[in-house]
Amino acid sequence: MLELSNVTRRFGKNTAVDSVTVSIPQGQMVGIIGRSGAGKSTLLRMINRLIDPSEGDIRFGEKQVSALKGRDLRDWQRDCAMIFQQFNLVPRLNVLTNVLLGRLNHRNTILNLLNIFTPEERAQALLALERLGIEQTALQRAGTLSGGQQQRVAIARALMQNPKVILADEPIASLDPLNAQIVMDSLKDINERDGITVVTNLHTLDTARTYCERVIGMYQGRVVFDGPSSALTREAVRQIYGSQDNAEISEAITSTSIKQSSTQPSAPVTPMPAQQIASPA
Repeated sequence: MLELSNVTRRFGKNTAVDSVTVSIPQGQMVGIIGRSGAGKSTLLRMINRLIDPSEGDIRFGEKQVSALKGRDLRDWQRDCAMIFQQFNLVPRLNVLTNVLLGRLNHRNTILNLLNIFTPEERAQALLALERLGIEQTALQRAGTLSGGQQQRVAIARALMQNPKVILADEPIASLDPLNAQIVMDSLKDINERDGITVVTNLHTLDTARTYCERVIGMYQGRVVFDGPSSALTREAVRQIYGSQDNAEISEAITSTSIKQSSTQPSAPVTPMPAQQIASPA
Protein backbone atom coordinates (compact mmCIF):
# COMPACT_ATOMS: atom_id res chain seq x y z
CA MET A 1 0.00 0.00 0.00
CA LEU A 2 1.29 3.43 -1.00
CA GLU A 3 -0.07 5.98 1.46
CA LEU A 4 0.12 9.78 1.39
CA SER A 5 -1.09 11.65 4.47
CA ASN A 6 -1.60 15.43 4.30
CA VAL A 7 1.25 15.81 1.84
CA THR A 8 2.02 19.44 0.99
CA ARG A 9 4.70 21.07 -1.11
CA ARG A 10 5.41 24.79 -1.14
CA PHE A 11 7.70 26.77 -3.41
CA GLY A 12 8.16 30.05 -1.62
CA LYS A 13 4.70 31.53 -1.15
CA ASN A 14 3.14 29.21 -3.74
CA THR A 15 1.54 25.93 -2.68
CA ALA A 16 1.91 23.39 -5.49
CA VAL A 17 0.38 20.43 -3.60
CA ASP A 18 -2.03 21.11 -0.76
CA SER A 19 -2.76 18.52 1.96
CA VAL A 20 -3.15 15.49 -0.32
CA THR A 21 -4.24 12.26 1.39
CA VAL A 22 -4.62 9.14 -0.76
CA SER A 23 -4.02 5.38 -0.39
CA ILE A 24 -3.13 3.26 -3.42
CA PRO A 25 -3.27 -0.54 -3.02
CA GLN A 26 -0.56 -2.69 -4.56
CA GLY A 27 -1.34 -3.60 -8.17
CA GLN A 28 -3.69 -0.74 -8.97
CA MET A 29 -3.41 1.42 -12.12
CA VAL A 30 -4.19 5.02 -11.26
CA GLY A 31 -4.48 8.02 -13.56
CA ILE A 32 -3.99 11.53 -12.20
CA ILE A 33 -5.66 14.24 -14.29
CA GLY A 34 -6.01 18.00 -14.03
CA ARG A 35 -5.01 21.27 -15.61
CA SER A 36 -1.38 22.29 -16.10
CA GLY A 37 -0.11 23.55 -12.77
CA ALA A 38 -2.59 21.46 -10.76
CA GLY A 39 0.29 19.77 -8.89
CA LYS A 40 0.32 16.41 -10.70
CA SER A 41 4.04 16.29 -11.52
CA THR A 42 5.04 17.69 -8.14
CA LEU A 43 3.04 14.94 -6.46
CA LEU A 44 4.83 12.18 -8.39
CA ARG A 45 8.23 13.75 -7.76
CA MET A 46 7.54 13.75 -4.02
CA ILE A 47 6.54 10.08 -4.10
CA ASN A 48 9.83 9.25 -5.86
CA ARG A 49 11.65 11.70 -3.52
CA LEU A 50 13.12 13.74 -6.35
CA ILE A 51 11.81 16.60 -4.22
CA ASP A 52 10.88 16.54 -0.54
CA PRO A 53 7.43 17.32 0.87
CA SER A 54 7.14 20.50 2.92
CA GLU A 55 4.69 18.73 5.21
CA GLY A 56 3.01 15.36 5.53
CA ASP A 57 3.99 11.73 5.37
CA ILE A 58 4.58 9.26 2.53
CA ARG A 59 4.68 5.53 3.30
CA PHE A 60 5.03 2.32 1.34
CA GLY A 61 4.11 -0.58 3.57
CA GLU A 62 6.23 -0.25 6.71
CA LYS A 63 8.69 2.10 4.99
CA GLN A 64 8.44 5.83 5.75
CA VAL A 65 9.44 7.10 2.31
CA SER A 66 9.39 10.78 3.28
CA ALA A 67 12.16 10.18 5.89
CA LEU A 68 14.56 8.06 3.81
CA LYS A 69 18.18 9.11 3.33
CA GLY A 70 21.35 7.77 1.76
CA ARG A 71 21.32 4.13 0.70
CA ASP A 72 17.73 3.62 1.86
CA LEU A 73 16.61 6.47 -0.38
CA ARG A 74 18.50 5.04 -3.36
CA ASP A 75 16.86 1.66 -2.71
CA TRP A 76 13.44 3.32 -2.76
CA GLN A 77 14.19 5.07 -6.05
CA ARG A 78 15.14 1.65 -7.42
CA ASP A 79 11.86 0.11 -6.21
CA CYS A 80 9.84 3.14 -7.39
CA ALA A 81 10.78 3.59 -11.05
CA MET A 82 10.13 6.94 -12.74
CA ILE A 83 9.24 7.43 -16.42
CA PHE A 84 9.46 11.00 -17.72
CA GLN A 85 7.75 12.90 -20.53
CA GLN A 86 11.11 13.65 -22.16
CA PHE A 87 12.39 10.04 -21.82
CA ASN A 88 15.69 10.93 -20.01
CA LEU A 89 17.78 8.57 -22.13
CA VAL A 90 21.46 9.05 -23.00
CA PRO A 91 21.19 9.80 -26.76
CA ARG A 92 24.80 8.84 -27.64
CA LEU A 93 24.54 5.39 -26.02
CA ASN A 94 22.88 2.50 -27.76
CA VAL A 95 19.44 1.29 -26.72
CA LEU A 96 20.70 -1.85 -24.97
CA THR A 97 23.06 0.15 -22.74
CA ASN A 98 20.32 2.64 -21.88
CA VAL A 99 18.12 -0.25 -20.74
CA LEU A 100 20.97 -1.80 -18.75
CA LEU A 101 21.34 1.45 -16.80
CA GLY A 102 18.20 0.38 -14.96
CA ARG A 103 20.40 -2.18 -13.13
CA LEU A 104 22.79 0.37 -11.58
CA ASN A 105 21.20 0.35 -8.11
CA HIS A 106 21.34 -3.47 -8.06
CA ARG A 107 25.11 -3.65 -8.64
CA ASN A 108 28.36 -2.79 -6.89
CA THR A 109 30.17 0.47 -7.63
CA ILE A 110 33.20 -1.13 -9.30
CA LEU A 111 31.10 -2.90 -11.95
CA ASN A 112 29.22 0.33 -12.61
CA LEU A 113 32.43 2.36 -13.00
CA LEU A 114 33.86 -0.24 -15.41
CA ASN A 115 30.55 -0.42 -17.31
CA ILE A 116 30.59 -4.23 -17.08
CA PHE A 117 27.28 -6.07 -17.45
CA THR A 118 26.82 -9.81 -17.14
CA PRO A 119 25.41 -12.00 -19.95
CA GLU A 120 22.37 -12.56 -17.73
CA GLU A 121 21.76 -8.82 -17.44
CA ARG A 122 22.11 -8.39 -21.21
CA ALA A 123 19.64 -11.20 -21.81
CA GLN A 124 17.20 -9.62 -19.36
CA ALA A 125 17.52 -6.28 -21.15
CA LEU A 126 16.85 -7.90 -24.53
CA LEU A 127 13.78 -9.65 -23.13
CA ALA A 128 12.49 -6.30 -21.86
CA LEU A 129 12.99 -4.76 -25.30
CA GLU A 130 11.33 -7.76 -26.96
CA ARG A 131 8.35 -7.43 -24.63
CA LEU A 132 7.95 -3.84 -25.83
CA GLY A 133 8.37 -4.77 -29.50
CA ILE A 134 11.64 -2.89 -30.12
CA GLU A 135 14.35 -5.52 -29.71
CA GLN A 136 15.51 -4.79 -33.28
CA THR A 137 16.73 -1.35 -32.11
CA ALA A 138 19.07 -2.75 -29.43
CA LEU A 139 22.29 -1.62 -31.11
CA GLN A 140 21.02 1.71 -32.42
CA ARG A 141 21.94 4.94 -30.69
CA ALA A 142 18.99 6.02 -28.57
CA GLY A 143 19.00 9.48 -30.13
CA THR A 144 18.14 8.03 -33.55
CA LEU A 145 14.80 6.56 -32.40
CA SER A 146 11.36 8.12 -32.73
CA GLY A 147 9.68 9.59 -29.66
CA GLY A 148 7.42 6.57 -29.24
CA GLN A 149 10.35 4.16 -29.48
CA GLN A 150 12.37 6.20 -26.97
CA GLN A 151 9.51 6.09 -24.48
CA ARG A 152 9.36 2.32 -24.81
CA VAL A 153 13.10 2.17 -24.16
CA ALA A 154 12.48 4.21 -21.00
CA ILE A 155 9.80 1.70 -19.93
CA ALA A 156 12.19 -1.20 -20.59
CA ARG A 157 14.81 0.56 -18.44
CA ALA A 158 12.22 0.91 -15.67
CA LEU A 159 11.46 -2.82 -15.90
CA MET A 160 15.16 -3.58 -15.41
CA GLN A 161 14.88 -2.02 -11.94
CA ASN A 162 12.44 -4.80 -10.92
CA PRO A 163 10.22 -2.08 -9.42
CA LYS A 164 7.27 -2.41 -7.08
CA VAL A 165 5.82 0.90 -8.29
CA ILE A 166 6.07 2.70 -11.64
CA LEU A 167 5.41 6.44 -11.77
CA ALA A 168 4.85 7.86 -15.26
CA ASP A 169 4.91 11.65 -15.56
CA GLU A 170 2.95 12.62 -18.70
CA PRO A 171 4.36 9.62 -20.63
CA ILE A 172 2.34 10.31 -23.80
CA ALA A 173 2.16 14.12 -23.80
CA SER A 174 4.67 14.47 -26.66
CA LEU A 175 3.51 11.45 -28.68
CA ASP A 176 1.11 11.05 -31.60
CA PRO A 177 -2.09 9.02 -30.98
CA LEU A 178 -0.72 5.71 -32.30
CA ASN A 179 2.47 5.83 -30.25
CA ALA A 180 0.47 7.04 -27.26
CA GLN A 181 -1.69 3.93 -27.54
CA ILE A 182 1.36 1.65 -27.77
CA VAL A 183 2.91 3.21 -24.66
CA MET A 184 -0.33 3.03 -22.66
CA ASP A 185 -0.92 -0.57 -23.78
CA SER A 186 2.58 -1.38 -22.51
CA LEU A 187 1.98 0.21 -19.10
CA LYS A 188 -1.36 -1.56 -18.78
CA ASP A 189 0.24 -4.90 -19.69
CA ILE A 190 2.93 -4.40 -17.03
CA ASN A 191 0.27 -3.54 -14.46
CA GLU A 192 -1.91 -6.56 -15.26
CA ARG A 193 0.72 -9.23 -15.92
CA ASP A 194 3.29 -8.26 -13.30
CA GLY A 195 1.00 -6.81 -10.64
CA ILE A 196 3.09 -3.63 -10.48
CA THR A 197 1.38 -0.51 -9.21
CA VAL A 198 1.27 2.13 -11.97
CA VAL A 199 0.52 5.78 -11.23
CA THR A 200 0.48 8.04 -14.30
CA ASN A 201 -0.23 11.71 -14.92
CA LEU A 202 -2.43 12.27 -17.95
CA HIS A 203 -3.91 15.22 -19.82
CA THR A 204 -6.43 13.18 -21.79
CA LEU A 205 -9.76 12.10 -20.33
CA ASP A 206 -10.34 9.26 -22.78
CA THR A 207 -6.94 7.77 -21.90
CA ALA A 208 -7.73 7.84 -18.18
CA ARG A 209 -11.12 6.22 -18.77
CA THR A 210 -9.72 3.55 -21.09
CA TYR A 211 -6.68 2.44 -19.12
CA CYS A 212 -7.07 3.40 -15.46
CA GLU A 213 -9.36 1.62 -13.02
CA ARG A 214 -9.07 4.61 -10.71
CA VAL A 215 -8.80 8.31 -11.46
CA ILE A 216 -7.58 11.07 -9.15
CA GLY A 217 -8.49 14.60 -10.22
CA MET A 218 -6.44 17.56 -8.97
CA TYR A 219 -7.27 21.26 -9.03
CA GLN A 220 -5.00 23.96 -7.63
CA GLY A 221 -2.95 21.43 -5.67
CA ARG A 222 -5.88 19.64 -4.05
CA VAL A 223 -7.57 16.33 -4.79
CA VAL A 224 -11.12 17.16 -5.91
CA PHE A 225 -12.05 13.74 -7.33
CA ASP A 226 -10.98 10.21 -6.40
CA GLY A 227 -12.91 7.25 -7.70
CA PRO A 228 -13.39 4.69 -10.47
CA SER A 229 -13.13 5.97 -14.02
CA SER A 230 -16.82 5.10 -14.51
CA ALA A 231 -17.69 7.80 -11.95
CA LEU A 232 -15.92 10.52 -13.93
CA THR A 233 -19.10 12.45 -14.77
CA ARG A 234 -19.43 15.79 -16.56
CA GLU A 235 -19.89 17.49 -13.22
CA ALA A 236 -16.68 15.91 -11.90
CA VAL A 237 -14.81 16.95 -15.04
CA ARG A 238 -15.99 20.55 -14.63
CA GLN A 239 -14.75 20.52 -11.04
CA ILE A 240 -11.35 19.10 -12.00
CA TYR A 241 -10.77 21.57 -14.81
CA GLY A 242 -12.26 24.57 -13.00
CA SER A 243 -15.02 25.32 -15.49
CA GLN A 244 -16.97 28.45 -14.55
CA ASP A 245 -20.74 28.98 -14.65
CA ASN A 246 -21.37 25.26 -15.20
CA ALA A 247 -19.93 25.53 -18.72
CA GLU A 248 -19.38 22.21 -20.46
CA ILE A 249 -15.85 20.92 -20.98
CA SER A 250 -15.34 19.64 -24.52
CA GLU A 251 -13.63 16.28 -24.24
CA ALA A 252 -12.57 16.62 -27.87
CA ILE A 253 -9.89 19.10 -26.77
CA THR A 254 -8.63 16.78 -24.03
CA SER A 255 -8.52 13.72 -26.27
CA THR A 256 -5.89 11.93 -28.31
CA SER A 257 -8.53 9.63 -29.82
CA ILE A 258 -6.99 6.57 -28.20
CA LYS A 259 -9.10 3.46 -28.53
CA GLN A 260 -8.01 0.32 -26.79
CA SER A 261 -7.34 -2.49 -29.24
CA SER A 262 -7.38 -6.20 -28.62
CA THR A 263 -3.77 -6.54 -29.68
CA GLN A 264 -0.87 -4.25 -29.07
CA PRO A 265 0.71 -2.84 -32.24
CA SER A 266 4.39 -3.48 -32.47
CA ALA A 267 7.19 -2.51 -34.78
CA PRO A 268 8.34 -5.11 -37.34
CA VAL A 269 11.11 -7.27 -35.97
CA THR A 270 14.42 -7.61 -37.78
CA PRO A 271 16.43 -10.53 -36.39
CA MET A 272 19.95 -9.64 -35.21
CA PRO A 273 22.95 -11.91 -35.50
CA ALA A 274 23.70 -13.61 -32.19
CA GLN A 275 27.30 -12.32 -32.18
CA GLN A 276 26.05 -8.72 -32.39
CA ILE A 277 23.67 -9.18 -29.50
CA ALA A 278 26.41 -10.64 -27.34
CA SER A 279 28.98 -7.96 -28.23
CA PRO A 280 29.84 -5.20 -25.73
CA ALA A 281 27.56 -2.16 -25.79
